[in-house]
Amino acid sequence: MDQIGFVKGVLPFIALLVVFLMQSIRIVAEYERGVIFRLGRLIGVKGPGLFILIPLVDRMVKVDLRTVTLDVPTQEVITRDNVPAKVNAVVYFRVTDPSNAVNKVQNFLLATSQIAQTTLRSVVGQVTLDEVLAEREEINRRLQKIIDLQTDPWGIKISVVELKDVQIPEQMQRAIAQQAEAERQRRAKVIHAEGELQASEKLVQAAAVLGREPAGMQLRFLQTAQALGNEKGRTTILFPLPVDLLEGFFKGKKEHRA
Repeated sequence: MDQIGFVKGVLPFIALLVVFLMQSIRIVAEYERGVIFRLGRLIGVKGPGLFILIPLVDRMVKVDLRTVTLDVPTQEVITRDNVPAKVNAVVYFRVTDPSNAVNKVQNFLLATSQIAQTTLRSVVGQVTLDEVLAEREEINRRLQKIIDLQTDPWGIKISVVELKDVQIPEQMQRAIAQQAEAERQRRAKVIHAEGELQASEKLVQAAAVLGREPAGMQLRFLQTAQALGNEKGRTTILFPLPVDLLEGFFKGKKEHRA
């Protein structure tokens, strides 16, 4: 009976000890940190590994140190040139100071999301539509710099901000397509004109060379005649008569009339 009574007396103590240990022992993973409060006062950051808390006295808040992917919802903005657009983005950030992330802001994930949304609307509203479409890298850098400056007091480091999609009205899309087509036509005309200019310069140079060498002109005539004879359907070949041979004829005719 004494042993049974002893066991009954010890069992509550063992159960209390087990509960105490369960509430005291904490394990924090390698990518986590535990922010410890003792009677409401911050006493430090612990982890990774195993440590013991004082039940009913200590409280721990776990903070994940891995990079977080934050999807910024689509925002309706008006660009500097008064074009309505819908833009969204993605933000990559991580906690660098767990103590500040818990103490300086109530919900650092929600706060970072709100800052990202307002900054996205502000930055895109300060540039034109052409800049949004052509200078995304510069806009991404501006977004990253501004958001990181705002979240730094919270112990949050913004590593990357990327614009995901830019949606514009259908009428504006057609106008941009027409503008691009007109630009391609303009470039084609400029290239054609430059080619004509270069060809004319070469022709002038060739004419100057042939003018200095009469035999060269005759060779050119013969090459042209050969090229015409090689073409299918060509049966007539015209041989140009040098003007020099006709000078005597025209000169004699004028003297006879006189």
